[in-house]
Amino acid sequence: MIDAELRRARAAANALALLTRTDKDAALHAMADELRVRTAEVLAANEADLASGREAGLSEALLDRLALSEQRLAGIADALRQMAGLPDPVGEVVRGSTLAGGLRLRQVRVPFGVVGIIYEARPNVTVDAAGLCFKAGNAVLLRGSSTAMRSNAALVTVLRDALAAAGLPADAVQLLDAGNRDSVKELMRARGRVDVLIPRGGASLIRSVVQDSTVPVIETGVGNCHIYVDATADLAAAEAIVLNAKAQRPSVCNAAESLLVHADVADAFLPQVLSALSAAGVTVHGDERVRAHSDAVVPATEEDFATEYLSLDISAAVVDSLDAAVVHIASYGSGHSEAIVTDSAAAAREFTARVDAAAVLVNASTRFVDGGEFGFGAEIGISTQKLHARGPMALPELTSTKYVVTGAGHTR
Repeated sequence: MIDAELRRARAAANALALLTRTDKDAALHAMADELRVRTAEVLAANEADLASGREAGLSEALLDRLALSEQRLAGIADALRQMAGLPDPVGEVVRGSTLAGGLRLRQVRVPFGVVGIIYEARPNVTVDAAGLCFKAGNAVLLRGSSTAMRSNAALVTVLRDALAAAGLPADAVQLLDAGNRDSVKELMRARGRVDVLIPRGGASLIRSVVQDSTVPVIETGVGNCHIYVDATADLAAAEAIVLNAKAQRPSVCNAAESLLVHADVADAFLPQVLSALSAAGVTVHGDERVRAHSDAVVPATEEDFATEYLSLDISAAVVDSLDAAVVHIASYGSGHSEAIVTDSAAAAREFTARVDAAAVLVNASTRFVDGGEFGFGAEIGISTQKLHARGPMALPELTSTKYVVTGAGHTR
């Protein structure tokens, strides 16, 4: 049972709601400092998780997501410091006015309260989620996967110790037992005790949480991201964008998983980009018209076009028009991030207007769809739904609002 954790989280949330920005920012810096001091401790725990993962036959993509290094841990600590430098969303006036009778009306940002995060083998999520929720005034209940159990436990211990040393409630950050499968169900059914639930992971995890939770869910989606190379594209720029989007870090949700090439530039573009992808170790799963340009291309199935590979694989097809590209994306895309490479302003306008996704890019890699790259600081995930939040979810998206009405003895 997680009743005790739920009670402690609510008590911590009540305390956090009263903290000033100065209090919260000092605590974030303390967390970052403690992570740097205890790097060896965290890396030892992570190495034990990696060894177990290799024994269990985890894919290279999952091992990459699980792996921490001194450099990655330094980046995670720096993200906490960046959060401290961001405006505090709590108390921000979203809108306000003075009504005809003299009542003053303000809509202000307030914390959700208690946030639950269910996520897979990404120990960086542990720190990002804790830091973001804390800065937004929320207590967080973290339920990671058993794959990262030791790493997450080490990270949460460091964060809780930093909070306690700062005289703040350590229960603002709690890690639920990953070895207890019932803890996930209990978290999903804690309506009224958990204010919002955010799943981060693969399609099956997200689907399970959305379907089975009685707690309100903000859906973070998978990333079957496309790059469409238009008839007017600068082909050198297109090649650089495709290589970056696919190969720079293939195991993340904003990596490109599908390439669409306009028929008018297929003969000029495909030989060079296929060669470059092959040199980068990428396996291309192509339709018949793509395969005509290289013997290294393997036949693409219907499933390939719908797959978020998270590996050095990409599906590819030749399309006869921008309209055909948009139809293909609507059929197979996940609503995450879609890109067009074009020198035509009209084509860019049509693509951005018609493609339904959290982010649509023109002449840029999908790898830019990220809270940090957008200047938001670390993100809790990329929301692919349309209610409350869409796209990179940073501090403002971890708050709700309330109306504050001030009168002078007004009666109705």
